[in-house]
Amino acid sequence: MSETGHTYTERVLEALALAFELHGEQRRRGPERVPYVTHLLGVASIVGEYGGDEDLFIAALLHDAAEDQGGQKTLDRISEQFGAHVAELVLACSDTLELPKPPWRERKEKHLAEAATAAPGVRLIVAADKLHNMRSVYRGLRQHGENTWKAFKGGREGSLWYYESMYEALCQGWDHPILETLKEQLDALKRLAHES
Repeated sequence: MSETGHTYTERVLEALALAFELHGEQRRRGPERVPYVTHLLGVASIVGEYGGDEDLFIAALLHDAAEDQGGQKTLDRISEQFGAHVAELVLACSDTLELPKPPWRERKEKHLAEAATAAPGVRLIVAADKLHNMRSVYRGLRQHGENTWKAFKGGREGSLWYYESMYEALCQGWDHPILETLKEQLDALKRLAHES
Protein backbone atom coordinates (compact mmCIF):
# COMPACT_ATOMS: atom_id res chain seq x y z
CA MET A 1 0.00 0.00 0.00
CA SER A 2 1.33 3.40 -0.86
CA GLU A 3 0.97 6.69 0.96
CA THR A 4 -2.38 8.45 0.79
CA GLY A 5 -2.71 11.10 -1.88
CA HIS A 6 -1.14 8.94 -4.57
CA THR A 7 -2.36 9.10 -8.16
CA TYR A 8 -2.79 6.42 -10.81
CA THR A 9 -1.08 6.29 -14.21
CA GLU A 10 -2.14 5.23 -17.70
CA ARG A 11 -1.65 1.61 -16.59
CA VAL A 12 -5.16 1.92 -15.13
CA LEU A 13 -6.54 2.78 -18.57
CA GLU A 14 -4.81 -0.33 -19.96
CA ALA A 15 -6.35 -2.42 -17.19
CA LEU A 16 -9.79 -0.95 -17.90
CA ALA A 17 -9.37 -1.81 -21.57
CA LEU A 18 -8.43 -5.39 -20.71
CA ALA A 19 -11.33 -5.70 -18.26
CA PHE A 20 -13.75 -4.53 -20.96
CA GLU A 21 -12.18 -6.88 -23.51
CA LEU A 22 -12.46 -9.91 -21.22
CA HIS A 23 -15.76 -9.16 -19.47
CA GLY A 24 -17.60 -6.86 -21.91
CA GLU A 25 -20.16 -9.50 -22.88
CA GLN A 26 -20.71 -10.84 -19.35
CA ARG A 27 -23.68 -10.04 -17.15
CA ARG A 28 -24.03 -10.15 -13.38
CA ARG A 29 -26.05 -12.89 -11.71
CA GLY A 30 -29.46 -11.83 -10.54
CA PRO A 31 -32.76 -10.62 -11.98
CA GLU A 32 -31.39 -7.38 -13.44
CA ARG A 33 -28.45 -8.95 -15.34
CA VAL A 34 -26.44 -5.72 -15.24
CA PRO A 35 -23.15 -5.57 -17.19
CA TYR A 36 -20.40 -7.40 -15.32
CA VAL A 37 -17.97 -4.50 -15.62
CA THR A 38 -20.11 -2.61 -13.08
CA HIS A 39 -18.87 -5.10 -10.47
CA LEU A 40 -15.21 -4.73 -11.49
CA LEU A 41 -15.44 -0.94 -11.38
CA GLY A 42 -17.25 -1.11 -8.04
CA VAL A 43 -14.63 -3.34 -6.44
CA ALA A 44 -11.76 -1.23 -7.78
CA SER A 45 -13.47 1.92 -6.52
CA ILE A 46 -13.78 0.46 -3.00
CA VAL A 47 -10.11 -0.62 -3.05
CA GLY A 48 -9.11 2.89 -4.13
CA GLU A 49 -11.29 4.54 -1.48
CA TYR A 50 -9.56 2.46 1.20
CA GLY A 51 -6.10 3.55 0.06
CA GLY A 52 -5.17 0.85 -2.43
CA ASP A 53 -2.17 1.69 -4.58
CA GLU A 54 -2.11 1.34 -8.36
CA ASP A 55 -1.23 -2.37 -8.40
CA LEU A 56 -4.10 -3.12 -6.00
CA PHE A 57 -6.50 -0.99 -8.05
CA ILE A 58 -5.49 -2.79 -11.25
CA ALA A 59 -5.72 -6.21 -9.60
CA ALA A 60 -9.20 -5.28 -8.35
CA LEU A 61 -10.27 -4.44 -11.91
CA LEU A 62 -8.92 -7.81 -13.07
CA HIS A 63 -9.69 -9.93 -10.00
CA ASP A 64 -12.07 -12.25 -11.89
CA ALA A 65 -10.20 -12.28 -15.21
CA ALA A 66 -8.17 -15.48 -14.77
CA GLU A 67 -10.89 -17.34 -12.85
CA ASP A 68 -13.66 -16.62 -15.36
CA GLN A 69 -11.93 -15.69 -18.61
CA GLY A 70 -9.10 -17.98 -19.62
CA GLY A 71 -7.33 -19.35 -16.57
CA GLN A 72 -3.53 -19.52 -16.65
CA LYS A 73 -3.33 -18.07 -20.15
CA THR A 74 -5.09 -14.90 -18.99
CA LEU A 75 -2.97 -14.79 -15.83
CA ASP A 76 0.19 -14.95 -17.97
CA ARG A 77 -1.12 -12.08 -20.07
CA ILE A 78 -1.78 -10.01 -16.92
CA SER A 79 1.75 -10.75 -15.72
CA GLU A 80 3.27 -9.65 -19.04
CA GLN A 81 1.18 -6.49 -19.23
CA PHE A 82 1.08 -5.37 -15.58
CA GLY A 83 3.87 -7.28 -13.84
CA ALA A 84 4.24 -10.32 -11.61
CA HIS A 85 2.89 -8.56 -8.51
CA VAL A 86 -0.49 -7.77 -10.12
CA ALA A 87 -0.69 -11.34 -11.46
CA GLU A 88 0.04 -12.73 -7.98
CA LEU A 89 -2.73 -10.57 -6.51
CA VAL A 90 -5.21 -11.75 -9.16
CA LEU A 91 -4.26 -15.38 -8.58
CA ALA A 92 -4.69 -15.00 -4.82
CA CYS A 93 -8.18 -13.53 -5.37
CA SER A 94 -9.24 -16.45 -7.60
CA ASP A 95 -10.90 -19.47 -6.05
CA THR A 96 -9.81 -21.71 -8.95
CA LEU A 97 -8.25 -21.62 -12.42
CA GLU A 98 -9.41 -25.18 -13.15
CA LEU A 99 -11.93 -26.08 -15.83
CA PRO A 100 -14.38 -27.51 -15.21
CA LYS A 101 -14.51 -25.78 -11.83
CA PRO A 102 -14.48 -28.01 -8.74
CA PRO A 103 -17.73 -28.21 -6.69
CA TRP A 104 -18.92 -24.88 -5.23
CA ARG A 105 -18.52 -25.75 -1.51
CA GLU A 106 -15.05 -27.24 -2.04
CA ARG A 107 -13.87 -24.12 -3.88
CA LYS A 108 -15.27 -21.79 -1.26
CA GLU A 109 -13.74 -23.68 1.68
CA LYS A 110 -10.32 -23.61 0.00
CA HIS A 111 -10.67 -19.88 -0.72
CA LEU A 112 -11.67 -19.20 2.90
CA ALA A 113 -8.58 -21.01 4.18
CA GLU A 114 -6.37 -18.99 1.83
CA ALA A 115 -8.01 -15.68 2.80
CA ALA A 116 -7.27 -16.29 6.50
CA THR A 117 -3.52 -16.13 5.83
CA ALA A 118 -3.44 -13.87 2.76
CA ALA A 119 -1.31 -10.75 2.41
CA PRO A 120 -3.00 -7.44 3.39
CA GLY A 121 -3.39 -6.30 -0.24
CA VAL A 122 -5.14 -9.53 -1.20
CA ARG A 123 -7.45 -9.22 1.80
CA LEU A 124 -8.38 -5.68 0.81
CA ILE A 125 -9.41 -6.79 -2.70
CA VAL A 126 -11.30 -9.83 -1.39
CA ALA A 127 -13.06 -7.68 1.23
CA ALA A 128 -14.01 -5.11 -1.44
CA ASP A 129 -15.28 -7.91 -3.70
CA LYS A 130 -17.46 -9.39 -0.97
CA LEU A 131 -18.68 -5.95 0.10
CA HIS A 132 -19.77 -5.13 -3.44
CA ASN A 133 -21.40 -8.55 -3.86
CA MET A 134 -23.32 -8.21 -0.60
CA ARG A 135 -24.53 -4.74 -1.56
CA SER A 136 -25.79 -6.16 -4.87
CA VAL A 137 -27.58 -9.06 -3.15
CA TYR A 138 -29.09 -6.68 -0.58
CA ARG A 139 -30.40 -4.42 -3.35
CA GLY A 140 -31.73 -7.47 -5.22
CA LEU A 141 -33.61 -8.71 -2.16
CA ARG A 142 -35.12 -5.25 -1.62
CA GLN A 143 -36.28 -5.03 -5.25
CA HIS A 144 -37.03 -8.65 -6.18
CA GLY A 145 -37.35 -10.59 -2.94
CA GLU A 146 -36.45 -14.26 -2.47
CA ASN A 147 -36.03 -14.86 -6.22
CA THR A 148 -32.67 -13.12 -5.90
CA TRP A 149 -31.15 -16.21 -4.24
CA LYS A 150 -31.97 -18.43 -7.24
CA ALA A 151 -29.08 -16.88 -9.16
CA PHE A 152 -26.49 -18.18 -6.67
CA LYS A 153 -25.15 -21.74 -6.47
CA GLY A 154 -25.13 -21.64 -2.68
CA GLY A 155 -28.68 -20.30 -2.48
CA ARG A 156 -29.67 -18.31 0.59
CA GLU A 157 -28.07 -20.50 3.26
CA GLY A 158 -24.85 -21.18 1.35
CA SER A 159 -24.38 -17.55 0.40
CA LEU A 160 -24.90 -16.29 3.95
CA TRP A 161 -22.57 -18.99 5.29
CA TYR A 162 -19.90 -17.94 2.78
CA TYR A 163 -20.14 -14.21 3.48
CA GLU A 164 -20.03 -14.74 7.24
CA SER A 165 -17.15 -17.22 7.00
CA MET A 166 -15.20 -14.90 4.71
CA TYR A 167 -15.64 -12.01 7.12
CA GLU A 168 -14.28 -14.21 9.93
CA ALA A 169 -11.38 -15.40 7.77
CA LEU A 170 -10.41 -11.85 6.79
CA CYS A 171 -10.42 -10.78 10.46
CA GLN A 172 -7.75 -13.33 11.39
CA GLY A 173 -4.57 -11.36 12.07
CA TRP A 174 -5.72 -8.34 10.04
CA ASP A 175 -7.18 -5.09 11.30
CA HIS A 176 -8.46 -2.72 8.63
CA PRO A 177 -11.25 -0.10 8.44
CA ILE A 178 -12.99 -1.99 5.60
CA LEU A 179 -13.81 -4.80 8.04
CA GLU A 180 -16.21 -2.57 9.96
CA THR A 181 -18.04 -1.69 6.73
CA LEU A 182 -18.08 -5.35 5.71
CA LYS A 183 -19.60 -6.34 9.07
CA GLU A 184 -22.27 -3.64 8.82
CA GLN A 185 -23.29 -4.85 5.36
CA LEU A 186 -23.21 -8.50 6.46
CA ASP A 187 -25.46 -7.77 9.44
CA ALA A 188 -27.88 -5.78 7.26
CA LEU A 189 -27.99 -8.58 4.68
CA LYS A 190 -28.62 -11.23 7.34
CA ARG A 191 -31.45 -9.17 8.86
CA LEU A 192 -33.09 -8.67 5.47
CA ALA A 193 -32.63 -12.32 4.51
CA HIS A 194 -34.36 -13.49 7.67
CA GLU A 195 -37.19 -10.98 7.26
CA SER A 196 -38.02 -12.09 3.74
